[in-house]
Amino acid sequence: MDNTTQKIAGEIILSPDTVKVVTEKIKTVSDYKKSILEAIRINTSKAIEIVMGGSVILDASDIHVEPQKTNAKIRLRLDGTLQDIEEVDTKTYSALLSRVKLLAGLKLNIKNRPQDGRFSILIGNLNPIEVRASSIPAEYGESMVLRILNPKNLIEMEELGMRDDLLKIIEKEISRPNGMIIVTGPTGSGKTTTLYAILKKISQPEVKIITLEDPIEYHLDGISQTQVAPERGYDFSNGLRAILRQDPDVILVGEVRDLATATNSLQAALTGHLVLTTLHTNDAAGTVVRFEALGEKLADIAPAINVAIAQRLIRQVCPHCRLMITPEKEELLTIKNGVVNIPESIVNWPTDLKVAHSSGCEKCNFTGYKGRIGIFEAFLVDEDMESFILTNPSVSELRRKAIEKGMITMYQDGIIRVLKGETTLAEVKKVAEP
Repeated sequence: MDNTTQKIAGEIILSPDTVKVVTEKIKTVSDYKKSILEAIRINTSKAIEIVMGGSVILDASDIHVEPQKTNAKIRLRLDGTLQDIEEVDTKTYSALLSRVKLLAGLKLNIKNRPQDGRFSILIGNLNPIEVRASSIPAEYGESMVLRILNPKNLIEMEELGMRDDLLKIIEKEISRPNGMIIVTGPTGSGKTTTLYAILKKISQPEVKIITLEDPIEYHLDGISQTQVAPERGYDFSNGLRAILRQDPDVILVGEVRDLATATNSLQAALTGHLVLTTLHTNDAAGTVVRFEALGEKLADIAPAINVAIAQRLIRQVCPHCRLMITPEKEELLTIKNGVVNIPESIVNWPTDLKVAHSSGCEKCNFTGYKGRIGIFEAFLVDEDMESFILTNPSVSELRRKAIEKGMITMYQDGIIRVLKGETTLAEVKKVAEP
């Protein structure tokens, strides 16, 4: 291979020179900025290589290219937070945009309506990394977001960050032959990562697993993955009906969005299938009301659900600049109130309590945080909870009932992380409500 980028539709193969730069020279965001500026002076292809390769090395979840009146801004989402990287002139922006559109299979002449596509990045001996591209018309041009789907994010269940007590509950529920396991949370809260970790856990030669996704984000061995295609009549509802004719043991439905999908998913869970899916709700207790809002009956919802999980991602304090400080009176009161009624065996209160405070260094781009971890809450639907759901409780009533039965809330889970020195009180308060 020579030192020029191979221009193959659908993939970008980094040249040996660029692989050396991104793997050896880019350690921090400042290194990334410097490398982009140097690459822009060479040519567009080199700039694209550095932008894409460097973002992968820095573990960015997505790249944003946003046109402005006289230039365009490149930003990265690192640990869930957008950070400004560089501003480029309109000529460079146009060249970068055209190159990305070609790679992603988007039409160059369409600028006034949204487009979606995808391509792959090949960096040396690393596994191919898929990128999902989305462009929308904006005031000064097309705004492009590139979501990076790094296969290294396919982690095991034990790496999700669940407490040991919760992990045991979920492991028991996924071993059941039927019912529904629901993971809830907003976009970017790690739902897909959790579901894929569960699939990896239950995947065995004797278990037939079929997924229905929009789109397929990661490819898993030994699992039949399908992607919805509404233009061909293969949407979530029709696709689920087709999947059931394939005699699966486990079905993953990417998201329940409408009544037809909800009905088919619940019926599958009630007729001998284990169904994994996601919903957009604020917390675990909101699951039942969300199904009702779609038009489902409580008589079908209550017996179908095995467990409802809600999650968020919180930033971990940077280990290189973390400050461990004895908490002030107000901080200590917040922590004590946060873990009230939680068994001591779960809280693990340290004898000499110190709490983490973020500081900031070059390794964390002076944010004080590096990496993210999940915080969770989950409630089981046993006979008692099933009967309670049939009384048509409000979200707050269902939440109180779940807490009475031992549910530890996401906020409380976050406070437990504070006690372990993994994150800060400020971060927990930002992500979860008491």
